[in-house]
Amino acid sequence: MKEKRTLMFLTGSRGEWGYIRPLIRLCEENTDFDYELCVTNMHLLPSFGSSVREIERDGFTIHHRLHMAFDGYSHVTMVKSLGVLIMSLADVVAARRPDWIVLAGDRGEQLAGAMVGAFNYIPIAHIQAGELSGNIDGMTRHAIGKYAHMHLCSNKNAFDRVIRLGEQPERVHNVGAPQLDEIVNGEVTSKTELAEKYKLDLSRDYVLVVQHPVTEDYAMASDQIRETILALNEMDRQKIVILPNNDAGSHLIQDGIQQHRDGNYHVISNLPRADYLGLLKNAACLIGNSSSGILEAPTFKVPVVNLGRRQAGRMQAENIINAEFAQATIKDALHEALAEAFQLKVRKTCQNPYGDGRSSRRILELFRSTVIDDELLTKVLTY
Repeated sequence: MKEKRTLMFLTGSRGEWGYIRPLIRLCEENTDFDYELCVTNMHLLPSFGSSVREIERDGFTIHHRLHMAFDGYSHVTMVKSLGVLIMSLADVVAARRPDWIVLAGDRGEQLAGAMVGAFNYIPIAHIQAGELSGNIDGMTRHAIGKYAHMHLCSNKNAFDRVIRLGEQPERVHNVGAPQLDEIVNGEVTSKTELAEKYKLDLSRDYVLVVQHPVTEDYAMASDQIRETILALNEMDRQKIVILPNNDAGSHLIQDGIQQHRDGNYHVISNLPRADYLGLLKNAACLIGNSSSGILEAPTFKVPVVNLGRRQAGRMQAENIINAEFAQATIKDALHEALAEAFQLKVRKTCQNPYGDGRSSRRILELFRSTVIDDELLTKVLTY
């Protein structure tokens, strides 16, 4: 066994960066582990905020920058971009031979990492294994699971599902969601700092808006964002909008925000995770289809209007109101979410089903205690 174990992390978006950041930080503090960080896709794109700079400002070492994204943001460019990533990452993995490749969530970049790792006989650990998602992401998550050698689940529901999918029980662990660790540890930007940094008046209530394209609904992206923005226009509250990821249809979402917004809007292309958590913590409500409404918002006890099917099937806490993409329906859902009765209910009863904020330490202990041998690398399906 090596004196230290090297964990290789892959991140292509601000979403799964929040999953792995606390685990990487823990690696820095632990003499038993080294890490290598592969940064790709949205993080490297100026048009999406160049969030790679955030990673650098936080003091993390970026070992590999893998450019992959074709312009166009359609179904075809998404697939071609993944092909480029597979080719680039294959060289990195073959040269570096990490002890583990650590993947998180359900995006295509993570599936590319799973394929590269499995075909190079490098063990793969999958954070957020077994959850349901409402679109192609759900298929991707379970495809990653078939390549993964260790499944790191965020709750009992996901744990049970991975086993039903035929994975050996000894490979499956209910550890919670590591992106909650930073929240519990208080790594959240204060309201005062946010107001000064982004020139916001946070003495007044605001609605936080995060709407991503749904890849199956590419042709409807313009209509979906129009319905959302028109409903928001009718509200006499300020709106803070975070622009979407770069999946197929993202340009249609961005265009729709600019075209239809009317009133007090603040639009931000990208922001550090601690800043996003600060905005989420202090919001009167989150609206859109971001996983942060499902995963992080319950810890802050913030009401969420969850739109469409992007998060369909995932475990939900008491803070969620589900609605379809129709102006009148969205308006009604916002009215309910902002009503004092619902706000009080969420503050009193909302419990986060995704963990307690100590997941990273559990995960690192599993990497320490798991023996890497033929038995680990040779998977046997139980069905």
